[in-house]
Amino acid sequence: MIRAFAAIALPPEIRENLMRLQAGLPSGRPVPPENLHLTLVFLGELPEPVLEDVHLAFAAIRAERFDLTLSGLGLFGGARPRNLHACLAESVALCHLQARLETAARRAGASPERRRFSPHVTLATLRPGRGDPGRLERAVIAGSDFRAGPFPVESFGLYRSELGRNGAVHTELAQYALFSSQLAFPEP
Repeated sequence: MIRAFAAIALPPEIRENLMRLQAGLPSGRPVPPENLHLTLVFLGELPEPVLEDVHLAFAAIRAERFDLTLSGLGLFGGARPRNLHACLAESVALCHLQARLETAARRAGASPERRRFSPHVTLATLRPGRGDPGRLERAVIAGSDFRAGPFPVESFGLYRSELGRNGAVHTELAQYALFSSQLAFPEP
């Protein structure tokens, strides 16, 4: 069984912005720089044949390139937050791509998470009940003006996630290019 997900990798300059932001967080376990990404579909544990079918389904998807912008901070977990993250500015193209990937994964035999897609980049994991919730909320409010990007999204990847003592190790298994709808004409 392989624990897998589809995600958009972040360009180095965006990761650097996020790392600077992480350095000022009041609590939590920061996500290592190499694990900063935007999850599109979490696939869970899959047998290799199903993962191969998902790979083929993802390879058949045709979608246009688009730009994304990180905008503000947020918390997941309500009164007992468990995740501090960078939010994304609204993107119809991103939501369209995510829906197509989720549909393709289901048709290929996977059972992706059923929660509503809420695009974000996790910056730190939090232990519910630990730390000062007021301090976290103040950090989120202070980070409301955080912006990074826009940055181009030209591909997405299929990743393996191996859990270990020191957190997850993510390995890209395949990358799928997005295309440009702009026509290129040769110079006369």
